[in-house]
Amino acid sequence: MCGIVGYIGKKNSLPILIKGLKRLEYRGYDSAGVAYIKDNNIKIVKTVGKINNLDKLLNYNDESFIGIGHTRWATHGSVDTTNSHPHQAGSITIVHNGILENYQELKEILTNKGYTFKSDTDTEVLCAYIDYEYNQTKNILDALNNCMKVFEGSYATAIMVKDIPNKLFVMKKDSPLVIGIGEQENYIASDISAYADETSAYIILEDMEIGQIEKDNISIYKNKKEIKYNIEQVEQDAFDSDKNNYEHYMLKEISEQENLMDKLNNIYLKNLDKIMDISKYNKIHIIGCGTAYHAGMIGKYLIENYSDFEVNTYIASEYRYQKIFADDKTLVIAASQSGETADTLACIKKVKKYGCKTLGIVNVKNSSIARAVDEVIYTEAGQEVAVASTKAYSSQVYIFSLLALKLGITKGLINKNEINKEYEKLPSYIKELTNYDYEDIISKIWQAKDVFYLGRGIDYISMLEGSLKLKEISYVHSEAYQAGELKHGTISLIEKDTPIIALISDETIALKTISNIKEVKARGAYVVLLIKEDLNINIDKECYDKIIEINATDNLLQPILNVIPLQLIAYNIAKKRGCDIDKPRNLAKSVTVE
Repeated sequence: MCGIVGYIGKKNSLPILIKGLKRLEYRGYDSAGVAYIKDNNIKIVKTVGKINNLDKLLNYNDESFIGIGHTRWATHGSVDTTNSHPHQAGSITIVHNGILENYQELKEILTNKGYTFKSDTDTEVLCAYIDYEYNQTKNILDALNNCMKVFEGSYATAIMVKDIPNKLFVMKKDSPLVIGIGEQENYIASDISAYADETSAYIILEDMEIGQIEKDNISIYKNKKEIKYNIEQVEQDAFDSDKNNYEHYMLKEISEQENLMDKLNNIYLKNLDKIMDISKYNKIHIIGCGTAYHAGMIGKYLIENYSDFEVNTYIASEYRYQKIFADDKTLVIAASQSGETADTLACIKKVKKYGCKTLGIVNVKNSSIARAVDEVIYTEAGQEVAVASTKAYSSQVYIFSLLALKLGITKGLINKNEINKEYEKLPSYIKELTNYDYEDIISKIWQAKDVFYLGRGIDYISMLEGSLKLKEISYVHSEAYQAGELKHGTISLIEKDTPIIALISDETIALKTISNIKEVKARGAYVVLLIKEDLNINIDKECYDKIIEINATDNLLQPILNVIPLQLIAYNIAKKRGCDIDKPRNLAKSVTVE
């Protein structure tokens, strides 16, 4: 979840490091720091809070041509300057993303050898152990190779050595790290987006690899042998970080869903051969975390409508540790915006032992999950800067709808021409919902302490996502419930003016949901009803305070439309409350810790 940057070259490193860190702010952090070499000494500057705090502390007249930087998301020890990175021990200075699981054991060994520790972090132990090995071997590459045999857990690490002032070193296991290639200059980053405007060429460091980086040369080693590496190219416009006059990235990304659906139609709807045929499998397991898990739950409902088998969804952090029933007739679908989600990646590695086929639905090309799966479908959403996912979620649901669509066509259950018309209408429907005036709703509920979301069936899944969005960015406590379950205890929390947001888009269970809404309305709740516009039912105006009609489309696509008002309600409440919408506290975009 932390962000790592590094630079070696012909320019002053400090502005480049700060620029890179700011480009990685989406990853989430609570402190930041840099280390650089000046007059053969390593200088470290670090502080808690935003990168702007660090920026103010730096002396840009301190010209240095080599340095590393870091944004920390606390895992070991409190948020303070001592625990923030970079860390230094002897000749070694490092920044680290990941978790060193056996750090307590190594700390005891090092303490017995005379090392002392200032911080509570695993990273300082990792740094000291590298220094210990370096003192033993007198060769940094040998030292790092020895360390990789001892370290347990995950790590992406950028390293400076005091007596080797013209080189940077990196090593990697289970956390992302790339090396950007320039002319007489090279870069290190957790994500190439940090330096995408500086270079389009980069190397993806693989697990158990060590890199030696000079301004005009890069060498990669594995098991003490130098290996060949592939040079990848950043796709044009892959990292668009311009707000385009929007107040927040989140609002920009919500608005981009209109054009995104048109883009996906052109890429996939017109060529369904790009969509995997899932009809030959006996089981499908869908895994994900957070928003991606909700997209997978939608996928389960959609696929089951056209399959003769059960589809199961799992939270990746649970799936990786539980007993699973899978074989070579099982397809495991991994959904991840970043393609770096640590728990989801671990699940992919786990199921390969069972002979399962794996499919990734990810946004970032050449990400770890994209490289680990057998097949990948890219969601083509472009860079999503806001931590709370919007367009990446809707594009994941779109891909799941195409998996179900292809299955339905294969079985002769879907008229392709009719459904294509509905896909083509999606952008205009999204535009209508995006332009809707939500102010009356926001003014009534923005000060609430609790908000409840209700739905049945697939609508309940949409409400899980709506509730998550509100919690993430506004810090308002909210919960989503199956509408029929509220009366089994939780209705005791409903009192006068408690906000209830309810969704009805399935006509077969609409009357049941309306009955549940009346139950909360009878107890004084303020009810916002989202309803599919063509439902053939009569709705008593006494059972809601505000109603939003959502454009009607095919059931395969309805969940994409249903989530748009939920995203905008969350956004506007957070804005009204003065929250940091794009970078909510304690959250990170790319969750690379387990």
